[in-house]
Amino acid sequence: MVPERPLPMDDAQAPLRAGRLLWLRAGRLEVALAPEAGGRIAQLRYDGADWLIGEADVWPATIAWGCYPMVPWAGRIRRGCFDFEGKSFRLPANFGNHAIHGVGFSQPWQVDRIDAQSAILSLKLPTDGYWPFGGEATQSLRLDNDSLQLRLTVQATDLAMPAVLGWHPWFRKPDSLLFSPDAMYPRDEDGIAVLPVGTPTPGPWDDCFIARGETTLVLAGQRLRLRADTDHWVVYDGAAHATCVEPQTGPPDGFTLAPHRLAPGQRLELTFELAWEQVVS
Repeated sequence: MVPERPLPMDDAQAPLRAGRLLWLRAGRLEVALAPEAGGRIAQLRYDGADWLIGEADVWPATIAWGCYPMVPWAGRIRRGCFDFEGKSFRLPANFGNHAIHGVGFSQPWQVDRIDAQSAILSLKLPTDGYWPFGGEATQSLRLDNDSLQLRLTVQATDLAMPAVLGWHPWFRKPDSLLFSPDAMYPRDEDGIAVLPVGTPTPGPWDDCFIARGETTLVLAGQRLRLRADTDHWVVYDGAAHATCVEPQTGPPDGFTLAPHRLAPGQRLELTFELAWEQVVS
């Protein structure tokens, strides 16, 4: 299916092929990794049911499939522009006039370690026209019989840098989404989050929320519970074929709305847990 979310034909819409898949397995849970396609998870399969929009479900295979790390920023940076430590910076626009989802989703990641139930991948953030600060990113995955634990880390190297981390899963459209946010960022005419936060409005959504509880999706007789060590979540449920539930350490345009500085050598980390169970009828 072609995603209904408007995606301009720019760098974020360039084909991203899965390449070689590496499978992790534990009990009824199977996870397919595509290191060459932005270090993303190509598929999550529980008891035979696929939970993610796969590469073959979108044409061309763009950013709108799998589950990928967003590093060193998550969501859009307005027109690619931000200030940091008294200087102005402009990132290359890859989504209309904006810079979206960091640089990790379009770069091949290195597999540092892998076994039947876990993997560690790493990426040196590219500085050749993409990102002026350098830095290194690491993601780790660990499966139990019914759950997947993800950890994403970015570390500043020689230079201080701003950072926002996130995970972007493209879930197949669930039968139901149980989500109870506490507050919501409004969006302006560019469709980008602004302050102050307010009371959540009814969906469909393409919005950032403050939410401290658990989020649950129900699909194909299964229940998936999502937890993360952050209170920022972006939810996109406007497409007929997919729903995205994205934990982030800050909001879109976070370098301006909620700046987080990493000193040289300092790290920022995000953990994300996905836990499955069969629905008892």
